[in-house]
Order: sequence, then C-alpha cells, then structure tokens
Amino acid sequence: MSTTESRTPSWARPVVSVADGLGARVLLGAFATAAALDLGALLAGWDLGHVIAKPLLMPLLVAYMVTRRAPRLLIAALLFGWGGDLALLFDADPAFLIGMGSFAAGHVCYLVLFGRGRTNPLLGAAYAVALLATIGLLWGDLPPDLRIPVAGYSLLLTAMAYRSSALGVRAGVGGALFLLSDTLIASGVAEWPQLPRPELWIMATYLAAQYLLATGTPDRRTGVR
Repeated sequence: MSTTESRTPSWARPVVSVADGLGARVLLGAFATAAALDLGALLAGWDLGHVIAKPLLMPLLVAYMVTRRAPRLLIAALLFGWGGDLALLFDADPAFLIGMGSFAAGHVCYLVLFGRGRTNPLLGAAYAVALLATIGLLWGDLPPDLRIPVAGYSLLLTAMAYRSSALGVRAGVGGALFLLSDTLIASGVAEWPQLPRPELWIMATYLAAQYLLATGTPDRRTGVR
C-alpha cells in the first residue's frame, strides 16, 4: 500500500475490481436495459414489469461502479437507495417511512463522501428558498403523521443536492434530479394534481440522478470516469 493510500480513510478508498473493460460495459448495458424495461413498463401501465425490473436497477449500477473502483461510501449510498426502492414497492405508510429512512441513510453517505469542496453560495440560497417554499406549500396537504419526517428528510435531501455541486456539473445535476424526483413523490403523497403516469417521471428522474451521482463522484475522488 502506498503512503497516499495509507492516509486515505477506508470509506473513501475504491473498491478493488478485477473486471475488465468488457465486463464493465456489459454491466452498464444491463443497467440501461433494466432501466428501459422499468420505464417502458411504467409507460405501458404494466405493474408486474415494474415489480420485476425495479429491484434489479441499483444492484446492476453497484456492480458497474465496483468495476470502476468506486469508493465504498458510494456503494453504500447506492445500496441504501436499493433498500428504499424495495420498500416503496409496497403501498403502505410504514413501507413509505422505511423507504424514506433508507434513502436518508444514502444521502448521509453521499454527504460524507462529497467532503468540504467549494460550492456556490448563491446556489445554496436558491436551494434554501426552494426547500422552504416546498415544505410551506406541502405542509397542510401532507398527512399529519408524515409532516415532520418529510420535512426532516427534505432538509437532508436538499443539503445533499447542494453539496453534490462541489464535485462538478455531472454530480450537481444528479443531486438536483434526486431532489426533483422526491419532490414529485411528496406532491403525490399530498394528493396534488399529477402529471400523466407520475411514477414514470419519478423513476426517470431518479435513475438519471443515481447514475449521474455515481459516475460523477469518482471523477474527483479517484480520477476514474
């Protein structure tokens, strides 16, 4: 182990991979295929297809990122996202809270991984205004027992989205899309008018967010694209 590696916290070190470039491309293609199947099932209203495809998404992205020597905390963030994905397959308040908790743990992983890189204060102010406005508008329409959990989660999510910009445009866009995806979920819980096929837009923005965060994070930490 080199001197630099010995000084790097274990959570920030890359996961060692023995896969070759072909294996990485196969895994990325499998992730893209599963994403297309999932979005296609949502577009067609085929619930079974969504139930089959959704659990495959984050494990395939994790496998691909392992081949790219991704940091351990990034792998943990994606796996917590997978836990949230599975919980949200069940239409019940306890499952919603479990899913939100799993996603929250993933956001903590992201925040620690992002570190203290420089961010734009004006962007931070914009995120703060968006957070206050969203919570203020949603508050009265959310079920009373979900108001505090949703507000706390929204604060953590917004912080993650803002701090993701420290890693560059790709990760910053990923953080913003994650915020958009979960805001769409919250508006549904509040029973606001929805776009046609709301789950399609939720999943499309979520998948783009996780992919951009995953592939944007190692750019700064490991130099790998």
